[in-house]
Amino acid sequence: MAVMTESRRIHILDPRLANQIAAGEVVERPASVLKELAENAIDAGSQRIEIDLEAGGARLIRVRDDGRGIAEDDLPLALSRHATSKIASLDDLEGVDSLGFRGEALASISSVSRLELVSNTQDEPSEGWRVVAEGRQMEPRVSPAPHPRGSSVVVRDLFFNTPARRKFLRTEKTEFGHVEETFRRLVLSRYDIAWVLRHNQKVVHQLRAGDEPAAMERRVGALLGRNFLENALHVDIEATGLRLWGWVGLPTHSRAQADQQYFFVNGRVVRDRLVAHAVRQAYRDVLFHGRHPVFVLYLELDPHVVDVNVHPTKHEVRFRDGRLVHDFLFSSLHRALADVRPNEASSSDAVTASAGSAGDETPASGASAAAVDAQPRWQQQGMALGADQERPAAHRVREFMAGYQALHPEHEEQLLTPQPQRNEPEAPATHTPDVQAHAMPEADATQAPPLGYAVAQLHGVYILSQTARGLVVVDMHAAHERITYERMKQQVHGDGQALGRLQTQPLLVPMSLAVSTREVETAEREHETFERLGVELDVAGPETLLVRRVPVLLDNADVESLIHGMLGDLERFGRSDRVEAHINELLASMSCHGSVRANRRLTVPEMNALLRDMERTERSGQCNHGRPTWTEMSMHELDKLFLRGQ
Repeated sequence: MAVMTESRRIHILDPRLANQIAAGEVVERPASVLKELAENAIDAGSQRIEIDLEAGGARLIRVRDDGRGIAEDDLPLALSRHATSKIASLDDLEGVDSLGFRGEALASISSVSRLELVSNTQDEPSEGWRVVAEGRQMEPRVSPAPHPRGSSVVVRDLFFNTPARRKFLRTEKTEFGHVEETFRRLVLSRYDIAWVLRHNQKVVHQLRAGDEPAAMERRVGALLGRNFLENALHVDIEATGLRLWGWVGLPTHSRAQADQQYFFVNGRVVRDRLVAHAVRQAYRDVLFHGRHPVFVLYLELDPHVVDVNVHPTKHEVRFRDGRLVHDFLFSSLHRALADVRPNEASSSDAVTASAGSAGDETPASGASAAAVDAQPRWQQQGMALGADQERPAAHRVREFMAGYQALHPEHEEQLLTPQPQRNEPEAPATHTPDVQAHAMPEADATQAPPLGYAVAQLHGVYILSQTARGLVVVDMHAAHERITYERMKQQVHGDGQALGRLQTQPLLVPMSLAVSTREVETAEREHETFERLGVELDVAGPETLLVRRVPVLLDNADVESLIHGMLGDLERFGRSDRVEAHINELLASMSCHGSVRANRRLTVPEMNALLRDMERTERSGQCNHGRPTWTEMSMHELDKLFLRGQ
């Protein structure tokens, strides 16, 4: 039986109901309230912000700052919807540099909680004023209230008048976890502000202000752990009006979840698809399958070329030139990761434009060393090669493994080997089945290359090498696999990322693709991009494309899905690396089969040749599958292990 519904007329929503609906967009849980209140405190020019919580924020959220404060006459307006002091015209909106500007947060929060706002614009504490709202539509009343210069916002009993919303809150532990994550993002956005976080009257975080490098690293270490800094590269790159700085984790220091990824645009934390895609591309073929990189990165650019008003919570942004930003992020991070080399530079070495330094407190992480030593283990390519190039060349390595020499015949005359006075001996005539050991030449250890000199081969799998700091263990197959892979990429792709030398072949029968009109427009606009990637496309109709030529290495690939994927990437991000990624997968497989296999006996010169090659090869800290290729134990760690000096 049909149900008759009453015809309803269009009407204006009750202001209280409108605010509660708006609260559904900006107030999801206590963490959302904290974000809005703390951003207002930051915009007020605060130097110290204190946050108190009870019951994970469901019972109480108090944010106190020492900022400019709110004048008595403006206090009632502060709780009104669409009331703000941060923008006054469209021009202000197009170049907004404040965190909060919509003027709806306090009104929305007050509609679903018991809110009290106390503020003072004077240095005299007795000049403060209070305004209170309790989730109902009424004229806010202002009354005197002592308060030092600044503001305090107290939010009690969140969702007390909206039971349907309150029942969706999780346990106190879960809600506090969300609050603490929001706190991390806030404090990482402003190093010049001191922060205090208390939960149930207990201090959880107390962070001093300081925007000098050492103070910033202390804060990052306090929030993300020292292990993050000890396995991270510092980057600081400027180009085309953009600046990217911060810390990116080494590929070997990754996580099972994307829970340590912080990206800020002009001080605002964002979660952006374009940014995520650029970072994912930069870590391609150096990250273990299913793992996620870690980073704390800051992008600075003209506020007029980025729109922050595209999402109610302001977590997303839109760049005026997305392709420029994407390429800048990708190229900067890609080069920083590629230029990492093992190095013995002292901790006083300056960090260059593309990379910094890191260590590792656990020897399980390849491509890094012990944290107990203060010296950095990694540097950019220029610094890494500099020390080695300054040492005079000695006698050439004469013995090469047949497979290694076949793969790199041109490299024999380029290898720098131990100095003449080291008098490296030949391999002993006899050795045990499992361990092939050799005497270490007498030499000044401080003159050793970054990965030192080989002293033994263990079980036909690992190379043991003595360095100036201690012992390095190298997985010879994984290391040679990366060396072979990088050389094959260079031969196929040529210099840089362009596939200019890629061999292509015409299809005997052109492949017809059914696409949308938008994809046809993208194909026409990006014709040169496809051509550079070795793909020839023709428009055969308003919704049809013809594929006439593809790279030879993609002969057996699913070209149709590859082209569709490229069109989607070009439309969303202005860039696509699917062709190159697919070719690199084939090269990685080829290099894996063409590399040194386990249980192959190597002589000392052969092992040293591999070590020197690692020092010159991009991304040599990981194999093609993202696994570490080497690890180091310092003398301090070894002494501690054997209780020496205790």
